[in-house]
Amino acid sequence: MSSSTTAPVRQSSVRAHNLALVLNTVANSADPPSRAAVAGATGLTRATVSALVDDLIAGGLLVERDPPPRTGAGRPAAGLALTAAGPAGLGLEINVDYLAACVVDLTGAVRQRFIEHADQRPAPAADALAALGVLAARARLAAEADGLVVAGAAVAVPGLVSAGLVRVAPNLGWQDVDAPGLLRAVPELAGLPVTVDNEANLAALGELRVAGGEQTFLYVSGEIGIGAGLVIDGELYRGARGWSGEIGHLTVDPDGKPCRCGASGCLEQYAGQEALAADEPGAAAALGIALSTVVNLLDVPVIVLGGAYAPYFERLRDGIEAELRRRVLTAGLAPVTLRAARLGADAAVRGAADAVIRGVRDDPAGWLRRAG
Repeated sequence: MSSSTTAPVRQSSVRAHNLALVLNTVANSADPPSRAAVAGATGLTRATVSALVDDLIAGGLLVERDPPPRTGAGRPAAGLALTAAGPAGLGLEINVDYLAACVVDLTGAVRQRFIEHADQRPAPAADALAALGVLAARARLAAEADGLVVAGAAVAVPGLVSAGLVRVAPNLGWQDVDAPGLLRAVPELAGLPVTVDNEANLAALGELRVAGGEQTFLYVSGEIGIGAGLVIDGELYRGARGWSGEIGHLTVDPDGKPCRCGASGCLEQYAGQEALAADEPGAAAALGIALSTVVNLLDVPVIVLGGAYAPYFERLRDGIEAELRRRVLTAGLAPVTLRAARLGADAAVRGAADAVIRGVRDDPAGWLRRAG
């Protein structure tokens, strides 16, 4: 028997679990629930829920709304809701031709958004991240002026990420870059928790939050390079080393154009942002070929086109769907749904900010300790 099953459960662990349970019950409710309704939904006693709610309100995570006008016998109960004036997530994105920052509050609303268009390829990683740090500082100051407290920052990058390092980002020319460490060196971000992840993964997580009932889909992010995030049953699939989703380096022409990764005939050479601008029909066909391979291998029912593809969706759709019909073995039995990202071109930076907010919602006890 493992020690994890025989060790006693600390009271603090129980409280942390219950705080997260109550906070997420409120967050996932269609209408502001009363304390009694939260108790009924969680199985906790009313006294326990009331004490936890008081702590969450004091910590700036919940607010109690006035009850609706009385329409019958009995006293109406006040409803609980996430606060829009507490902790916020700072999302950052660095891509080949732009930098972006946005601030999202606990309710998921975007409160600040900044973008700077500039080619990042000539700049050393430290210089590019210093510029992103300046943009991040602007966003943080604007958030604080808006009454928010930035809980942390997440950085979306177009490359392979492992143990906090950008191991390789071919289109930026990066290798083994400590992006969080370089950003923490920015004075205005000192002391702020900073994480880094692949931009397509963060975009897929952002899209999952607004995807309604869709729990399994492939998110494809089109920029200079092309990345993908695979969501299965509501969870992001990262692969054994966290490097899944490099769809831009699927081969669509073995004897084709040389790629920055060192291979030839990669998808991004035919359907990346630069190729898309030069030849939309060719880009659509190349995407359709690559996506057909993914569908045949993984049986994904929905493909979401984001990043630079989102505004071009209607012009790309027919060409992609023609290849899917031609090449997917099960196309006649279960056609694949193809749609544009609901978050549009902002999906990665929004997903990065959402990742910070999810961290607060999943560990409110940690936030209360920090805020205290």
